[in-house]
Amino acid sequence: MAFRYGLGVFGPQPEYRSLSAIRPSLRNPNSSGPDPVYSIAMDVGRSEDLKELKRRMLLFGIVMYASGRLGDEPVRSQGHIHAISPHCGWSTPEIFEIWEGHAIIYGQEKSGDDPGRCIAIDAGRGERVVMPPGWAHYVVNADRHSKLIFGAWCDRQYGFDYTQMRAHHGLAWFPLITEEGEISWASNPSYLPSKLQSRRAREYPELSLSSSVPIYELFRRDPESVQWVSDPARLSNLWERFEP
Repeated sequence: MAFRYGLGVFGPQPEYRSLSAIRPSLRNPNSSGPDPVYSIAMDVGRSEDLKELKRRMLLFGIVMYASGRLGDEPVRSQGHIHAISPHCGWSTPEIFEIWEGHAIIYGQEKSGDDPGRCIAIDAGRGERVVMPPGWAHYVVNADRHSKLIFGAWCDRQYGFDYTQMRAHHGLAWFPLITEEGEISWASNPSYLPSKLQSRRAREYPELSLSSSVPIYELFRRDPESVQWVSDPARLSNLWERFEP
């Protein structure tokens, strides 16, 4: 799960998330599976864009998940909330764009005992999912036979808060692989009862996200079009009942 950058593209050496780091969030912490589970490169882009990315406090990341399974669960991340960003005072939103494979992006409105609204969004190649400020979330590789690759717009002063996830031994719903290879869901008894809504990825006309233009190209054409990622306060009324 290595990364190579083309001419005129900057990017770091990837970080690798080990199975031991994921275990505390799994339904069965003793599960076996691929190790590392996924690799992540935060701050990737075209060299001529770097100055503007820094000025706007935006960061583009790329993530690659292994194929396989984690015991009776699909390969996935452990789940987190975005920590409060020092420069804007918000837990910032994120835009995911699937490049290869089949993803399910799970989110819950709150991270305490009552998870609030819970949603699992099915997304394929080229589809996007927006996770609003303050939501706890994780990404699932929904096809155990192939890897999953996606890009994401994040705040440049991003941070991950795992406190409540670890206190509850995961988020409110666990994804499971059925005998037929489909994804089913089991609730986490550490939370109050909740309902899970499952649906396909949607378009976001309220955010003016063009479905025909890749999200990095959106920035290159009009940097203001994704500025709300690092400046969510400009859409504060929208976030109150936003549907991911």
